[in-house]
Amino acid sequence: MASFDLLILNGLVVTASDIGHYDIAIKDEKIALLAPKGSLAETQAKKVIDAEGGYVMPGGVDAHVHLEEPPLFGKGRSSDTYETGTRSAICGGTTTVITFAPQSKNDPSLLSVLESTHQKAQNNCYTDYSFHILLSNPSPSVLNEFPTLRQKGISSLKIYMTYEALQLRDNEILDVLLTARQNSITTMIHAENGDILSWMTNKLEEKGLFEPKYHATSRPQLVETEATNRAITLSELIDTPMLIVHVSSPSAAEHIRNAQTRGLPLYAETCPQYLFLTRSHLSLPSFHGAKHICSPPPRTSADHPQIWLSLRNHTFTILSSDHCPFHYFDTENGKSSVRTPEYPLGRFKYIPNGIPGIETRLPLVLSAMEKDSKKLSLTKFVEVTSTNPAKLYGLYPRKGALLPGISDADLVIWYPPNTLEEWPIRNEDLHHNVDYTPYEGMMVCQWPRWTVLRGKVVWEREGEGLVGEKGWGRFVERGESTLGGRRGVGEWDVEAF
Repeated sequence: MASFDLLILNGLVVTASDIGHYDIAIKDEKIALLAPKGSLAETQAKKVIDAEGGYVMPGGVDAHVHLEEPPLFGKGRSSDTYETGTRSAICGGTTTVITFAPQSKNDPSLLSVLESTHQKAQNNCYTDYSFHILLSNPSPSVLNEFPTLRQKGISSLKIYMTYEALQLRDNEILDVLLTARQNSITTMIHAENGDILSWMTNKLEEKGLFEPKYHATSRPQLVETEATNRAITLSELIDTPMLIVHVSSPSAAEHIRNAQTRGLPLYAETCPQYLFLTRSHLSLPSFHGAKHICSPPPRTSADHPQIWLSLRNHTFTILSSDHCPFHYFDTENGKSSVRTPEYPLGRFKYIPNGIPGIETRLPLVLSAMEKDSKKLSLTKFVEVTSTNPAKLYGLYPRKGALLPGISDADLVIWYPPNTLEEWPIRNEDLHHNVDYTPYEGMMVCQWPRWTVLRGKVVWEREGEGLVGEKGWGRFVERGESTLGGRRGVGEWDVEAF
């Protein structure tokens, strides 16, 4: 009989396309074999996991994660390093993260930014990882570096339509999109109208309205919807793939769906904060509303059903965390750094903007599905949290799949459905380097029982907990997106208009 490194027996295996009872054999960090349930019971292996009745899924791929970033816009510094952030990811069932290599307006090169980010991550990660370039200075020399980025395994970048330190004008966005098209790079875009929200912020401050809750007031859905529609127009002009990140607004989702119906290579992402949080969380007493400040802001509970629907009907291609962590109590680099005697509740426009969520992403959503099966199917859950991110960003089928001989042996093994009592999320139980979670007290009924990265068990909830090692995670070079690309063929031609 063949000898394997790891056997996972008797589980209900769920992929983006299929559900079935299988045994899984793993050897040399790869999926070696999927066999009918029970057929590998007598097979020799170094380690055996009996997953009787539990879901067995490809490991989560979180494609929107901020770690160890410099303060690009005012106060605030990421509280999670590559060590602590990927540690938290593993404990929540995510085995691959794509973080950002951020370029400031003063950086003349993307390659130096990429190298410095590699230095932060190398030998420090519990998960496998890659990087998006965060582009803020699209000079001709920077655009000329795109072919080298591809040679170095980077096939995606992110640009912004807001934030003074990062915002690009429409002509600059067109330059980026055209060069990205020429190099088969997928462009992500933060779609909020920066000029409108700055104007709204000034009007609020003129009235002395500074508290955290006014962050949401300064960013009504129109700010996101207008920018989304404009981003779609720019993408259509160049005919190149674009992903609109962290969509919170049903009206923005409607624009996206209409563009997709017209056949545009347009993709979209949403996040748990737009499924579970509301703008009322920003109105918590004292300064506690600051714990929930992110952009776009959470909307209302009445908007949640439409966001769930947009996940079900493929308007949203992926579900990411947008993990962007800041300590709450830290008065130097955290949320509380904006509190002064003059402004005891701070000024919302200066509050570090982002929330943690890398560890809670999968448990929150799967638990919600167990309570209400109409929210998402199991296959759709795998699709938006693992398979589609891998496809969109050039990781598939190495990641996001369970294909024998091809896929890395990255798996998350859950409990059999409806076997656990509900319990509240508590920050003291999480593994990030943040002094709060915005989901404190929310009830869940699922958590990863085991997490496996490249054939090695790295999380055992009922055993020693975190058993993975810092440095086991590796950088993964990425190729071109395997989702649909541009509609046209050949070079972009301005005369075609």
